[in-house]
Amino acid sequence: MEPESEAKFFQTVLRCVADGVFTIDREWRITSFNKAAERITGVPARQAVGKKCSEVFHADICEDNCAIRETLTTKREVIDRAARILNSVGRAVPISVSAGVLPREGGETFGAVETFRDLSSMEQLRREIHSKYTIEDIIGKSEAFQKIFAILPDIAESESTVLLEGPSGSGKELLARAIHNLSPRRKQPYVVVNCGTLPANLVESELFGYMQGAFTDAKTNKPGRIALADGGTVFFDEIGDLPPETQVKLLRLLQEREFEPLGGVKPQKADVRVVAATNRKLADLVSRGVFRDDLYFRLAVVRLAIPPLAARREDIPYLVDHFIERFNAKRGKNIQGVTLAVMETLMRHDFPGNVRELENVIEYGFALCHNGLIDTCHLPEELRPAGRVTSRCHDATNMSPLQRAEADAVKAALTRNAGHLG
Repeated sequence: MEPESEAKFFQTVLRCVADGVFTIDREWRITSFNKAAERITGVPARQAVGKKCSEVFHADICEDNCAIRETLTTKREVIDRAARILNSVGRAVPISVSAGVLPREGGETFGAVETFRDLSSMEQLRREIHSKYTIEDIIGKSEAFQKIFAILPDIAESESTVLLEGPSGSGKELLARAIHNLSPRRKQPYVVVNCGTLPANLVESELFGYMQGAFTDAKTNKPGRIALADGGTVFFDEIGDLPPETQVKLLRLLQEREFEPLGGVKPQKADVRVVAATNRKLADLVSRGVFRDDLYFRLAVVRLAIPPLAARREDIPYLVDHFIERFNAKRGKNIQGVTLAVMETLMRHDFPGNVRELENVIEYGFALCHNGLIDTCHLPEELRPAGRVTSRCHDATNMSPLQRAEADAVKAALTRNAGHLG
C-alpha cells in the first residue's frame, strides 16, 4: 500500500473508532484529536490541537496520577485507568484511559498516545441495577432474593419474629440488620447476641443481666442485652447453639414478653423484637431432641431461607461490582472492575464460604491491584486458573480480538506518521 493510501486508510479507521484518541508531543501539546475525542469532550479538534492536554480535559488524574506522564516515565503502557474529565459544558464524564509512548525507529520517544472510553452509559446502568437489585446493603438479582426483596418491607413493618436459615457467610446478618432498619423500631437499639461464642455458663447473665448479690462477684446490678435492646431489635445469631436451659427462658420471653434477671425476685417487661439466624436446619435439631419444638415454632413465625452463593451465581457480578465500589471508597482507589478471565473464574468457583468468601477475594485483589482491572494474578493462589501465566499482570488480556486489532492498527499508524492521526 502506498504511504498516502495507507495514511488515508488509518484516518478512516480512527474516524470510525468509538474510543477517543489523541496524541501529544514532548511538550504535552496535543498534535492529533479524532472524531470520538471531539464527541466525548465536546471540543472540536481545531480548538484542541496545539493546547496542552490538561487544558482540554481538566481530568482528576492530571495532577498526581496522569497516565501519559507514567507511560513517558516508565516506557510501559498504561491500561484502563479510571478518570473523570470535564467536557466543554462543565459536566463530569467518567472515562477509562489507556496510554503508550510513540517511539521513532531509533528508539527515541517523540510523544505519546492516549485512548479513552466514555463510561457514562455504564455508570448509569450501574445505578439502575443498584436501585433494582439492592435493599439496604443486600445485593441480589437471583429469583430467590427477588422474592425476599418483594416481601421484606412488609416483614419489617410487622412485629413478627423472624427466623433466617442459610449457610455461614450467606448474608443472614445483613438481612437481620435490614429488617431492623426498615422497621418502625429503626431509631431504637439493635443488639446482636452471638449464641455460638458465648460461654454456656455466661449465656443467661449476658442475655438477662443480674442483680447485686446474685453470685459471688455480682457487686452491682448489670442489665443484660435484652434490657439494653428495649424498644428495639435483638438479633440471635446461630441460635441453634443456645443451651437447652436458656431455650426455656427465651421461650418465656417470646410468649410473655418478660424475663427475670439472675437473682431477681420479679419479672421485667421486655419491649423487643426478635430476629434469629442459624446455619443449621432447626427442624432437624428439633427431631434430634437438641432444640425445643415449642421454641422453634415461636421463632419461625416468618421463616426466610437464604441459598448459598453457588445456587445463585447470577448474583456474583452484582456482588463484585458492589464490593469494588465499597473498597474504592474505603481505600481511595479507582479500580474499575475485574477482567473477563477473573469473572469466568469467579463464576465457576463453588464458594464454600459464600458471599463472605467472595468479599475476601475482592479485598485480596485490591491489596495487589493499584488501578485498572483486577486480573488473575491478583487472585488468591488457589483461585488462579491452572496453566495461566500469573507472574505479571497483563491488563489488556481481556480485550476482544477486534479491540486488540484496532489498538495495534492505531499504534502502527501513529508510529509511521510521527504521532499524527491526519
